[in-house]
Amino acid sequence: MYDAGLDPFPEFPPAMTDDSALDADRLLGLYHTMCRIRAFEDAAEEASRGGVAAFGQASGARAQVRGPLHLSTGQEAVATGVCAHLRASDWLTSTHRGHGHTIAKGANLERMMHELFGRASGFCGGKGGSMHIADFSVGMLGANGVVAAGIPIAVGAAQSMRVQGRDAIAVTFFGDGALNRGPFAESLNWAAAFELPVLFVCEDNRWSATTRTEAMSAGEGAAARARGFGVPALEVDGMDVEAVWQAARELVAQVRAGDGPRLLHAKTYRFKGHVSVDPAAYRDPRELAAAMNDDPLLLAQRRLVERGVAHEAIEAQLRAARDEVAAALASADAAAWPAEQAAFEDVQDTGSGRWFS
Repeated sequence: MYDAGLDPFPEFPPAMTDDSALDADRLLGLYHTMCRIRAFEDAAEEASRGGVAAFGQASGARAQVRGPLHLSTGQEAVATGVCAHLRASDWLTSTHRGHGHTIAKGANLERMMHELFGRASGFCGGKGGSMHIADFSVGMLGANGVVAAGIPIAVGAAQSMRVQGRDAIAVTFFGDGALNRGPFAESLNWAAAFELPVLFVCEDNRWSATTRTEAMSAGEGAAARARGFGVPALEVDGMDVEAVWQAARELVAQVRAGDGPRLLHAKTYRFKGHVSVDPAAYRDPRELAAAMNDDPLLLAQRRLVERGVAHEAIEAQLRAARDEVAAALASADAAAWPAEQAAFEDVQDTGSGRWFS
């Protein structure tokens, strides 16, 4: 039975480095991480449309988040279940839909919101925006706006670990659309040939932009392709954070033990359109409704109740996440814009190969 007298907000992400079972406290920690991701995505979506009243800030007509915004709403269990087993010394690459991975890896949520708002205090000084957030201090090497481009970066990072003799692994998240891009096959081959410490995570949300994946991808999917290169793979229900946690624990342990690369094929669903302003009219509403019955947050809530966790403790996690995001919104809105001079910094003169600083 869960002790309601315990601190309802233990340190997150929770430390999960042993082989013990996923008890109530650990599951509550995973649920809290998913709540933080969901609250961040909901707030960013609203801010991209011009109002954030639902999170305690005055609504307005202006869009505070500019540029493309790719949400991972509905996919929270994959990022949470995998990253729960990672250390700060492990390196991770992400995709254009990378907010969840970044939060789950431990990046500062407030600085992430500053980056989305284009402020100087964001991770990239307000220049990168949603698709290019990176935080090397927690091992987050960066999101990437190019489909499949993060995969060879992670493999290169794993090669670097091998050369340096570092006790760490690399993890790369990518979508099902990346399966048909050359870097996926090239990276699998290189990682397998050199037995590199890298975990490939296919976040299969069943849609490649506005096209159903099954209409574009032949064969049996990511796991089958990995096995073709001699890379062992597991398939898992990506809506179930407990199932993802268990599968990721097994694969991460194998990679850490020096057994070479592994692949996790997590089948999930993208609740939102390709970008935040996409109504996804190309999708059958009944399909979306069916998928939302398996909302990873709702599934986790049911599991928590089964383990004896009080409803008040469960609800407190979402309230805490929303309060944290509301504070991040207010902070980002008040933060300073980049100085004009910053436009001339971090720019390469391609003619001479020099960098301006």
